[in-house]
Amino acid sequence: MELIFNQGAAGRRGVRLPKCDVRPFTTSDLPASLRRGAPAALPEVSELETVRHYTLLSRLNMGVDTHFYPLGSCTMKYNPKINERMAALPGFANQHPLLSQLRKGGSLCQGSLEVLYETERMLSALMGFAATTLQPMAGANGELTSVMMFAAYHKARGDQRRTVMLIPDAAHGTNPASAAMAGFDCREIASDADGDVDLDALRAALGDDVAGIMLTCPNTLGFFDKHVEKVVELVHQAGGLAYCDGANFNAIVGRVRPGDLGFDAMHVNVHKTFSTPHGGGGPGAGPVGVAEKLVPFLPKSRVVKHADGSYSLAYDYPQSIGYIAPFYGNFGILLRTYTYLTMCGRDGCKRISENAVLNANYIRARLAPYYEQKFTRYCMHECVLSARPQTRFGVHALDIAKALLDAGFHAPTIYFPLIIPEALMIEPTETESKEMLDRFCDAMIDIAKKAESDPEAIKRCPLTMPIGRLDEVSAARQPVLTARPCC
Repeated sequence: MELIFNQGAAGRRGVRLPKCDVRPFTTSDLPASLRRGAPAALPEVSELETVRHYTLLSRLNMGVDTHFYPLGSCTMKYNPKINERMAALPGFANQHPLLSQLRKGGSLCQGSLEVLYETERMLSALMGFAATTLQPMAGANGELTSVMMFAAYHKARGDQRRTVMLIPDAAHGTNPASAAMAGFDCREIASDADGDVDLDALRAALGDDVAGIMLTCPNTLGFFDKHVEKVVELVHQAGGLAYCDGANFNAIVGRVRPGDLGFDAMHVNVHKTFSTPHGGGGPGAGPVGVAEKLVPFLPKSRVVKHADGSYSLAYDYPQSIGYIAPFYGNFGILLRTYTYLTMCGRDGCKRISENAVLNANYIRARLAPYYEQKFTRYCMHECVLSARPQTRFGVHALDIAKALLDAGFHAPTIYFPLIIPEALMIEPTETESKEMLDRFCDAMIDIAKKAESDPEAIKRCPLTMPIGRLDEVSAARQPVLTARPCC
């Protein structure tokens, strides 16, 4: 495909603007240090050339609207188009984000404030918590918000000794980073032979320096920890707090409320469970629910509902950890969440978890004869297989991922979780049909057989994609970051 810089012709334009009736802004208005030495070398193309270029470019990529995207841990699931229609309504899309913060502005955006309030209450009910903040703008931002509230809680009690956060080895990879950013030292807890938290290792790690534990539930192995209530109990007995990483909430939503298990805080990735887009570098929203004792530390401002049924933003929370995001988080994403929640209802949420678990276990069972399973128990939302049997023929998880591209499927997560060698983390989500799962499993089985009969063919993949097999090491160490003319 030709670069857009090589298309068009000098002087060609896609639009011509009317003559400006005010003094135009010129480079002389800029400080000399900010002026270009020469005009920007932009492509000069027509509207038709521009539309064709970007339409063709979009066809070179894979996405949830075009392909099965079984990316475990990141959960690339279908985004219903009604969500986009609601988010595009002019009354929402054209509203200035500062309007609600003006003295009388709240009266002009009651609908938006109601959406935020009702979304917060619905999430609180599903997670089993007293209150929820919608401010965090990503899952990791929700993790950070949670442990910052843990720090504020201990500080308010005068307990400054608690500087350690416990992180199980089957937790999400961002958990240690979030804890470190909040000022904690991380202490890893090993998994036992069944893939759950090792209770003996947990007991040995507990002490008066432990601020809490960050437990991914279900964890990155795809398992709901059988000891979860005991884990929370032991941490509480030691004076710590329990955080649930709810990134995998779609496996239990409508059936298990982490607040009822004793957790003190939890974030949920709305793209994983509530169908919002996962683009632009992250999910865009990671709401956090908290138990009653952490409510005073929630970020501000907070949406409150008054006796007359009106809504406003409230700021008078002296123990709050402050602002986590500008304005009130990513409203457009939260609006999509609200749409999905109101469409699904309580019964629909139960069906989400039923189908997510059923689909993952169907894949696990079909692929069990061809790929290794370190743990053979039933999984939840995702199954983690290993390509270790294929390494006997020189084929690795990366090669299998590349071969899947030729079969018309985006690759699953590979080499994570780290405690599984040659890991293939597969999450079908609840939105895929049995027919699609069968096509995917057939492709995986075919790759496993070919890895034994013709391993070199697998190692040459992909052969049908716009870009062939890359030198991964050179691409990482010597990246080409500027456009080059097509040959």
